[in-house]
Amino acid sequence: MLGDVAADPEAEGWRGLPAHSLRTALDGATPGQGTTVKSAWDGEEWRVFFEIDDTHVWATLTDRGGPLYQEEVVEVFVDPVGDLEAYFEIEMNPLNAVMEVVLRRNRSGYAKDFAWRCEGLRTAVRRTECGWCAELAIPFRSLVAEPPKAGARWRANFCRIDRPPGVERELTAWSSPGRANFHTPERFGWVEFLA
Repeated sequence: MLGDVAADPEAEGWRGLPAHSLRTALDGATPGQGTTVKSAWDGEEWRVFFEIDDTHVWATLTDRGGPLYQEEVVEVFVDPVGDLEAYFEIEMNPLNAVMEVVLRRNRSGYAKDFAWRCEGLRTAVRRTECGWCAELAIPFRSLVAEPPKAGARWRANFCRIDRPPGVERELTAWSSPGRANFHTPERFGWVEFLA
C-alpha cells in the first residue's frame, strides 16, 4: 500500500489521497504557515502524513518522551472508543523525536500517563524546500485489541505547534478546539476508516 515510512510527499501511496488543511486553534482562521494532513490504513496500522510549511524549522530535543510541545511539533490525538473517557497523543518534532502519552478521565479532568509507549511505532521526517514533512505508522495493536473494520469511526485530531522566531506561537488543528489548548477531546473530529 504505502511502503516504507519515508515522509516523502512524492511517494506513490500518498499521491491522490485528499489533504486536509489545519486551521488556527482559536477561531479556525487561515494560519500564518500552512499544514496539511493525510491518512490511510491497512489491517495492521494507521498511517498519518503531515506536510508543513515552515520558514524557520527548528527543534533541539532528541530524547523519546521529552517535552516536545515546548518546541515545534506535530501531534496526533486519537480516541478509538469515542466516549471521551481516554485518548492517546503522539507528538513528533523535526528531528524525528517522539513523545507519547495516554490520558484518562478522572474527577479533576484527565490524568496523563507518560509511561505509555506506542509499541511498534515507526516515524520519519524529511526537510523540504518549504519546510518539513512527518510520517507516522501507528500499529493498531498499540491502541486497541482488534484493528478497525471498514466503516469504523474514531474521534481524532491532528495538530501543530509552530514557534517562528520573534512572534507568538501559532497553534493549528484539523478540528479547531476553540481555545489555545489541544486537550479538548469533545472537539475532536471523526476519522472514518473507508474500504
